[in-house]
Amino acid sequence: MAVLAEAKGTYRKGGDGADRSNDRKVPLSAEDAWIDAVDIEAFKRDVRELGEELKKGQGEEDNAHLRKMIWCSNFCSFVGFFSSGVVPYYALFPAVMLSLGITTRWTMIAHHVCHGGYDNCDKSGRFNRFKFAVKSLWRRANDWFDWMLPEAWNVEHNMLHHYHLGEQSDPDLVERNLEWLRMTKMPLILKYAIVGFFMITWKWSYYASNTFKELRVKEMRKSNPKELQKALDAAASRGGFDLSQPLLALDFFTKPLPQWLRMSDFLLRGVGPYFFYRFIIFPAPWIALGYLIDAADPFSFFKCSVLTCVLADMFANVHSFIIVVTNHAGDDLYKFGTKCKAGSATFYLRQVVSSANFAAGTDCIDFFHGWLNYQIEHHLL
Repeated sequence: MAVLAEAKGTYRKGGDGADRSNDRKVPLSAEDAWIDAVDIEAFKRDVRELGEELKKGQGEEDNAHLRKMIWCSNFCSFVGFFSSGVVPYYALFPAVMLSLGITTRWTMIAHHVCHGGYDNCDKSGRFNRFKFAVKSLWRRANDWFDWMLPEAWNVEHNMLHHYHLGEQSDPDLVERNLEWLRMTKMPLILKYAIVGFFMITWKWSYYASNTFKELRVKEMRKSNPKELQKALDAAASRGGFDLSQPLLALDFFTKPLPQWLRMSDFLLRGVGPYFFYRFIIFPAPWIALGYLIDAADPFSFFKCSVLTCVLADMFANVHSFIIVVTNHAGDDLYKFGTKCKAGSATFYLRQVVSSANFAAGTDCIDFFHGWLNYQIEHHLL
């Protein structure tokens, strides 16, 4: 049992509840029998060799692809903006175009750049992961302006999610995060309604706040580990918020959070600047047009643009939810009861069996997937 010999029984099929901890004599189930036939050391070598080959092949073609995707994303945003004040918001077209601009800026551009995907081929330095969207509000506004603070995203996603994929310490483990909903006794239609609510609001209600929490934990671990340990001890004694659990935006109002995890910081550093930009600065030019064309109601175009922006954000939430969550959820995906060493053979195998790909192959299909339909390759390389 090559995998179990290294991973010590940590493979657990999503949802079946079977824990095969440390017992190499327990026979594998029929659906897990493939594990016994995998030469994971050879697989590890193949993955690393492929990674080196692809890295050496990076160059101007990759830069040209990035520029094309930026152009497409910006085009959607510009069309959405220039129609947002004059096309009624209920016509939906401006909102759809704006939402495409928002989603693709995150999934195709920021996501890949923040992972270092262009470090070796972009000579300008703008698309270097250590510079892109970080260290200043100006860089954030120019490179990637969204509800999540880029530094927080880099911690939560790039470090914790990718290096703990499918483990209990993975902050994006969908099965664990929604366990409360599965276990709650309520009509099925109501459960679907709750999922629908989170689809529409997930960056506002979950992602922005949870990424910010992980950033603050990292900052406290470096600057004041004693205070962090105090918060962990309080949670262990059921006297405080459990930092291993997701932080929802609502928790700022309903749960006893540590002093260093303040809502004021979350608003000022995280969601506040983006809210001000998206719903005030972005539609503000329409006020001038209102005074020129409709003196009786000079704010009519502005109000139309604001409502369009609200709809666009909701559409972007749904679109990105469909793209991201479905790549990490499913009965055929594995979760793990123990950790494994980054870069080990088991680590690479986990990236395959705990994420999923979708239809791919053309720029059009891949564009609407945000290029995240290659999720397995993304986790591996």
